[in-house]
Amino acid sequence: MKIGFIGLGIMGKPMAKNLIKAGYELVVLDLNKAAVDELTALGAQAGKSNVDIANQCDVIITMLPNSPHVKAVVFGEGGIIEGVKPGKILIDMSSIAPLASREIYEALAQKGVEMLDAPVSGGEPKAIDGTLSVMVGGKKEIFDKCYDIMKAMASSVVYIGEIGAGNIAKLCNQIVVAINIAAVSEALILAKKAGVSPDLVYQAIRGGLAGSTVMDAKAPMMMDRNFKPGFRIDLHIKDLNNVLETSHSVGAPLPLTAQLMEIMQAIKLDGCGVEDHASIVKFYEKLANAEVTR
Repeated sequence: MKIGFIGLGIMGKPMAKNLIKAGYELVVLDLNKAAVDELTALGAQAGKSNVDIANQCDVIITMLPNSPHVKAVVFGEGGIIEGVKPGKILIDMSSIAPLASREIYEALAQKGVEMLDAPVSGGEPKAIDGTLSVMVGGKKEIFDKCYDIMKAMASSVVYIGEIGAGNIAKLCNQIVVAINIAAVSEALILAKKAGVSPDLVYQAIRGGLAGSTVMDAKAPMMMDRNFKPGFRIDLHIKDLNNVLETSHSVGAPLPLTAQLMEIMQAIKLDGCGVEDHASIVKFYEKLANAEVTR
């Protein structure tokens, strides 16, 4: 299959590189010309427009920031929907609102085009090494057809259910990640204020029940004061907004998630929106007038 890849940001660029490594023929598109040039140097072709990619590719992958961006690429002037033909497949790997996925799916279905919503988890490091987790919604037969493509970018590709189910799973993921980072932050700031080494506390508890992938990824970043974005606060705010909109629509109260949304909003107001979500620790540091370091 000839694959179009639209969106070469922090996540999309390494994902596209892994498809090239796996031997797929790729046509790429992004507003950032340097990112496109980097991929063409590895063997990809540069697409001229969204409709150009839709015209020439069997499968189109989108990896974009939020629902409006995906809708613009699909429905906007010169959009994917103008170039797709029956039998083609859109795999939207962005993290967007489930209702938006269903809206796009229904519009494409009228043209005989299939779609999967397949958001990812793992951040930039796992995008680079090809060990992302992908959660997928759509028709099972289309999932099976595209499984190898997604597996080239991930260590885990799981079918969840009908269209939109992938993004529901991603929203659940983002709840757990946000609250887990906050819990790690609270624990390390307690250690610091009590006069105990946060690093030694981390080493002591990481192998027990409190240990987690989130702790191992984010605690060292906090202590090293490394807030280079693997996943930006701004993007996590976007995801939690989708979480809360969805939870309100289905009647699922999420008090801890709502509190984390307000914590992230406060951090953003302090100028940290472009930093990694490990900077949640800065909220607690401000309250405690202390800094988590090794």
